[in-house]
Amino acid sequence: MRVRRSGGARTAGAVPYLFLTPALALFALFTAVPIVYTAYLSLRRTKVSGLGLGKGSRTEVFAGLGNYAAALTDGELWAGWLRVLGYGLLVLAVMLGLALLFALLLDSAHVRLARFSRISVFLPYAVPGVAATLLWGFLYLPSLSPIRQVLDADLLGPGTVVFSMANVAVWGGVGFNTLVLYTTLRAVPRTYYEAARIDGAGEVRIALRIKIPLLLPAIILTTVFSIIATVQVFTEPTTLRPLTNTISSTWSPLMKVYRDAFVTGDLYSAAATSIVIAVISLVLSFGFLRVVRDRAFGEG
Repeated sequence: MRVRRSGGARTAGAVPYLFLTPALALFALFTAVPIVYTAYLSLRRTKVSGLGLGKGSRTEVFAGLGNYAAALTDGELWAGWLRVLGYGLLVLAVMLGLALLFALLLDSAHVRLARFSRISVFLPYAVPGVAATLLWGFLYLPSLSPIRQVLDADLLGPGTVVFSMANVAVWGGVGFNTLVLYTTLRAVPRTYYEAARIDGAGEVRIALRIKIPLLLPAIILTTVFSIIATVQVFTEPTTLRPLTNTISSTWSPLMKVYRDAFVTGDLYSAAATSIVIAVISLVLSFGFLRVVRDRAFGEG
């Protein structure tokens, strides 16, 4: 009997790992293996013999950290980071501010047409990024745009194209962040609000003193996700680029990776640059978490 129980316990203990096997296999195949291969490519380079013509004239050799040194001293890459920094500050402030405002309004006791409002806020997020950028891009064109007639400004000009791209990102991202914040608010017991109303607090005071403090962990979570998405901006500038000459092929760091890999054919440099981008994304995300974790999560 003891042997049977021991064997049954071992079998039962292996069941969770059996269910996890497909997910782990897919993670290894489509995430872990590409990352390892990218790291491998970042340490290689092409050695050209003679004129570089003929079979065997180009060989792959070990480059050490040379590709990383070239990436870290590349002026185009850091110029792209500066553009993305300005773009990211604009997007994060407006998108998260609107998401918080909409979540508080939807959770208000006096909200009307709540279901329709939730769908309306979330619907833009369901539109694919390329399709959304194309739709806004045609609205930005002087010959087609009713917006141009109202604002009397070149929406794809050197001084405004960043705001135009930020508008696309905000339009598409507010819904997702609103959903996260609103779902968090719905999990808060209603008794908190009822007690505050009995004490004479209005909706604004309840939002400032109760709801926003309770939302801090969710706000931080959405901020981290938004930082990662902003650093990796690619769809908006790439899709708008054929419509204007103010967006270069290296406007963002990921656009430079794409150009190096698929236009100039330098996969090794592109791999090193992508690793640098990943490291910077992690540093920004974990740096932000380290700054705010004491207040949000009570951790030292």
